[in-house]
Amino acid sequence: MGYVTKSYFVYAKCHVISKTFSFYYFVVQQSYLECSLLYIIMESHQPEHDKNGLPDTFWKTPQRVPGRPQRGVEVMSGSSYQQFQASVNDAWDLGDDEIISGIAETKISKAISQTAALNVINSHRNSTKNVKTVKTEVEGEKEKKEDAVPVRRSEGRRSGPGGSAGPLRHYPGRPRAVRLSALTSREESSESKLERFQQLHDSAVINLDELKQLSWSGIPVKARANTWRLLAGYLPANTERRTETLERKRADYKHLVRQYYDAERDDDTYRQIHIDIPRMSPLVALFQQHTVQVMFERILYIWAIRHPASGYVQGINDLVTPFFMVFLQEAIPGEELDNYPLDKLEEAQRDVIEADSFWCLSKFLDSIQDNYIFAQLGIQYKVNQLKDLIRRIDLPLHTHLQNHGVDYLQFSFRWMNNLLTREIPLPCTIRLWDTYLAESDGFATFQLYVCAAFLLHWRERLMLERDFQGLMILLQNVPTQNWTDSNISVLVAEAYRLKFAFADAPNHLNAGKSDR
Repeated sequence: MGYVTKSYFVYAKCHVISKTFSFYYFVVQQSYLECSLLYIIMESHQPEHDKNGLPDTFWKTPQRVPGRPQRGVEVMSGSSYQQFQASVNDAWDLGDDEIISGIAETKISKAISQTAALNVINSHRNSTKNVKTVKTEVEGEKEKKEDAVPVRRSEGRRSGPGGSAGPLRHYPGRPRAVRLSALTSREESSESKLERFQQLHDSAVINLDELKQLSWSGIPVKARANTWRLLAGYLPANTERRTETLERKRADYKHLVRQYYDAERDDDTYRQIHIDIPRMSPLVALFQQHTVQVMFERILYIWAIRHPASGYVQGINDLVTPFFMVFLQEAIPGEELDNYPLDKLEEAQRDVIEADSFWCLSKFLDSIQDNYIFAQLGIQYKVNQLKDLIRRIDLPLHTHLQNHGVDYLQFSFRWMNNLLTREIPLPCTIRLWDTYLAESDGFATFQLYVCAAFLLHWRERLMLERDFQGLMILLQNVPTQNWTDSNISVLVAEAYRLKFAFADAPNHLNAGKSDR
């Protein structure tokens, strides 16, 4: 009720002064309307506020200071409140301070102010206006303001000293409650977003930073194939070089097939690939076609021969699938892919899909190749990082898993090895990879926070399990079969929040050290 009291206080002051100066009549009327609207808002939200003890929005939370000091402004520990207030750009509602700034030295009788406040309340209660209509309009304005806040924050972060955008400039703001219907309609019918992608693609030289920023929240289907080629580094940003580069790279892949796959093969490597391919997505009829399996065999075998430090490792076959599906969808737009007979496509079209999938996979795996070297030390290191991260974020959950003998390696190794492709439906994987490819510093670090957010998503159900068997069944068979792009949008937003909060924290991710 602090804001209502403040406004009543303003009204009371104006009420007293108006007895002497008629000039304040307009101020009195304005304050009266302000009091009425604020009373409506507080009357409708008071039970929920009292119940939870916290406001609805991030910006009014009393738990911690939101916002960050502006760059170039030094805030000393002994500085005044006004100096600190000037150093933040998004945390405070300055309008509240402006209301009371001119009345600090005016003394008003407490009895008079209380009487004026009661008059406002009684007048409001006796009003014949439709309260429900007013409440709806006020709440609608409030939602618009809340939706506008992250935009202002992100714009503020883009402009740093010397025009530097900073490492966090490409990502969305703090996640809020998502209305699934609104999010779905935005993703399915975002014609304006598709136009922005087309404008970027038509540029003589594409601004990759802008493309990454636009792609982070999802890429329209029609623009996805070319955008993935660009973000993977396979397609050059210069328009004049694209046709020549694609022709040369596709010809190079054909040469590699003739040189390695069609010639004498390494028996051990080929045998392992030949065994794994039929196991890939067994419920999708497309991947059981002989033509598709041979294409995957060639892609994986040539990749393994060209990367002798790691060679083929079980699980890499799943990482070809998203690229293959995206480029197939580009070749046959509007067709149902799950049962599409690939033999219907011309050989030239199949060669394009295969070559582009190979080169994009190679570029994509360059930043995580340590995951697949001997003993897969990169994954073991990331599993330990995940363990330490969950211990810092949610100690009760971490303790619950440890007390029941659940080791993080037992469930998160597959998450890291397959990049969650076996945990979520294939369309969701493609949406997730929109964000992975758009990560400006590489997705390897961000994937750690995605796995953390994924584990925390199932926290309530995990805490209800009371034995090792129940925990492992849930962790190895998470119920994501009904997930959509909306779930992935929430997941990556939560992962960004965790990265924003913990990535630069002191002693963060130092495995083996205790909390202080």
